[in-house]
Amino acid sequence: MFVGTLTFDLLLGDIHSLKEKRSIVRPIVAELQRKYSVCAAETGDQDLHRRSEIGLAVVSGDVSYVTEILDSCERLVSGRPEVQLLSARRRLRDDDDE
Repeated sequence: MFVGTLTFDLLLGDIHSLKEKRSIVRPIVAELQRKYSVCAAETGDQDLHRRSEIGLAVVSGDVSYVTEILDSCERLVSGRPEVQLLSARRRLRDDDDE
């Protein structure tokens, strides 16, 4: 079994409230979940207006599938015009990792 995780650090555009922030972050999380069947959520910076951290995870028996899904998710988020992707941190673990 392989587990891949990806954490995005995002800078949001001209946002002045947490309500506006949610209107940008929620659709991104929902699209990741719907399109790629990953577990995704806003995992950090919930109290900041212009920053967001989104984390996601995918599990599979095939490492190439996990890598493909993580690559696709990163392309989706980096292609969103309303956010700037500051960083993407990726981890890949298998059953042998301690």
